[in-house]
Amino acid sequence: MSTISVLVLVLLGAMLLAGGRQGLVSFLGLLFNFAVVFLSVVLISWGIPYLVVTLCNAVIILVVSIYFGNQQGRNADIAFVTSLIVVGLVILLIIPVEHWAQVQGFGVENTEDLEGMSLQLGVRFLDVSCAMTILSCLGAVAEAAVAVATGLVELEDHDANISDQQLKRTGMRVGQEIVGTAFNTLFFGFYGELIGLFIWFARLHYTFGMVLNDKIFVSEFIMTIISAIGVILTIPVTIGLVLHQKHRKLQKN
Repeated sequence: MSTISVLVLVLLGAMLLAGGRQGLVSFLGLLFNFAVVFLSVVLISWGIPYLVVTLCNAVIILVVSIYFGNQQGRNADIAFVTSLIVVGLVILLIIPVEHWAQVQGFGVENTEDLEGMSLQLGVRFLDVSCAMTILSCLGAVAEAAVAVATGLVELEDHDANISDQQLKRTGMRVGQEIVGTAFNTLFFGFYGELIGLFIWFARLHYTFGMVLNDKIFVSEFIMTIISAIGVILTIPVTIGLVLHQKHRKLQKN
């Protein structure tokens, strides 16, 4: 049995112990999302427009992440709509930033690994970079949206007469806590993934300017920053949707 198989079994066991049946559903959703990401790679390699593939698969991933991993209800609906809005806004940022940064493709550090291989893939590396950045921010956005929406919906259910200002203040407090933990998660994920590259920089005496202009470093840093921006945008969008639903409910009554 391979190491990956053992780790997958350990993950399954931990999710079953922690969440029971819901943990099993979440695990199956994780496997399904992995298959969707793999399908994205295949479809883009076939020449299908990357934005169409990425948007369709992003919606599928959000549905699975939010509805499979949580109890379905009004909070899940709000989180899903919030995620769609935020991802749409983030895409408007990703496309021009990736175009201006020109960090697509491989860096000079990949030269030895790529030696003898052809880079004539028939797909623009800029398109691949944009698709990768869009998909990388989905998890952080969905997690933040679920956390804020669940807190506000629970609060509103317990106190139907809660004012808009109280909801806003509570949403902002919850959001501040989420932003702190999300930034730590994103930062340490970024640092852990590139620690080998940082050692490379240190041993070869890269200057600070050389590090800031390194293609691999900048590409990963852009993904981290955009994911963080997505988390921040999630907070006001979720609060706005909760207030909108509250006003619609009052108008019907």
